[in-house]
Amino acid sequence: MSDTNVNPEGLRGVFSTVKKSWIGAGATKRKVEQRIVVYAEQEGDSVRVRMQQLNDHSLPAGEETSMPLDEFLASYTPEPEIYENEMQPAVRKLTKTLARADRQRRQGEVYSAEFEYRNALDMDGENVRANFGLGLTYLDRGNTEEAEGVLRKLVTLNKTFAADNKHLFNEFGIKLRKSGMYDQALAYYGRAMKLTQKDENLYYNIARTLHDKGDFDKGLLFADKALALRPAFEEAKQLRRVLEKKIGQGA
Repeated sequence: MSDTNVNPEGLRGVFSTVKKSWIGAGATKRKVEQRIVVYAEQEGDSVRVRMQQLNDHSLPAGEETSMPLDEFLASYTPEPEIYENEMQPAVRKLTKTLARADRQRRQGEVYSAEFEYRNALDMDGENVRANFGLGLTYLDRGNTEEAEGVLRKLVTLNKTFAADNKHLFNEFGIKLRKSGMYDQALAYYGRAMKLTQKDENLYYNIARTLHDKGDFDKGLLFADKALALRPAFEEAKQLRRVLEKKIGQGA
């Protein structure tokens, strides 16, 4: 992250504004002011700015909103000290916590990993990487009930399905399937299907899940969808042959 400024890469930093409103009525009516602190980014020469409020741990969190650049510059004041002294250290702390948790999970230290993922979620309850990691540790331990609770939260977060989280998305879906949570995996993939209709890997994973569930006819349909997008998809070809054989055998 760079300092708060406007440069060829766009505006980026922490800003604040004061929102004024009235509460009460009649003789008790009074004006109140609320200071709002946000992290804002302008992508390149875009005429809009994306922003998120800072939470109690000085991290950008919650719903992302946007507004025209000129309107933003007229309404918000730069807060470089908050950016440098509060937000950046908080981001570094969260990043280190997540890296430690990921390393512990890879090493099979699932209880230590769970502790660190929970620490990360205490800082940012909607952090997708921390939620994925916590869910994966539950699945590693065979704790499907707790994993299902994490899944319910993940499907409500749009960033769950963002391109930069694709490897975590795939790992979590595969782990759900291998844990025998077929209906949950299909619901999870179904949420992703609402956002994209052109992902052959998504269709393939759905086909694999349907195969393992024993729904071969529907599995064949999704294997065909994967192959329609990538005819040379070898794993989908192999799965299709298996499904056709099982359908032919009346399995």
